[in-house]
Amino acid sequence: MVAESRPIRSSGRLLSRGLRLEYATLAWNVVGTPLMIFTGVKAGSTALAGFGLDSLIEIFASVVVVWQLKGVSLERERRALRLIGSAFVLLAAYVLGQAVWTIVSGSHPAPSLLGMIWLVVTVAAMALLAYGKLVTGRALGNVVLRTEARVTLIDAALAAAVLVGVGLNALAGWWWTDPLAGLVIVCYGVKEGREAFAHARDGE
Repeated sequence: MVAESRPIRSSGRLLSRGLRLEYATLAWNVVGTPLMIFTGVKAGSTALAGFGLDSLIEIFASVVVVWQLKGVSLERERRALRLIGSAFVLLAAYVLGQAVWTIVSGSHPAPSLLGMIWLVVTVAAMALLAYGKLVTGRALGNVVLRTEARVTLIDAALAAAVLVGVGLNALAGWWWTDPLAGLVIVCYGVKEGREAFAHARDGE
């Protein structure tokens, strides 16, 4: 009886850890979304304001995973993977649209120290959260948590790309570096979105 109960307790602890990681991601993005939108509007930066809107996608993905972790079933897992795949596609579409708009409009945002500081901290926080989700998802054998870890990693990568663009604009006046960096995230988002849909189809 004791030997049989250990995996259950271990699985329960891992599940709780996964939920805590998702709640932490949610809390971070709930704070970051209005902060980035505010700094973006104030500085006239489509990159900063757009990153705030992107955080809504990360909030959505975290809500989906919390929903899945609280009631794991094959059908729920497939549905969750489709929703996360859709989040990836929306993320790629958003970044592409932002990049095109920035190039066409030729907008030159003003420097934002607060925005750059938040981006630096976000890169570190999202990278750590993504690693925690990946490790926990592997231990649980939960493909949804592992897939959502990539969404969190993309959030870190997007923060880094926006930071490069905003930083170079502030230091050298190279406004066009922001949309060019964003195109890397577009390619990665499309790739991961397709893989999420492929995992959902494989489970059918």
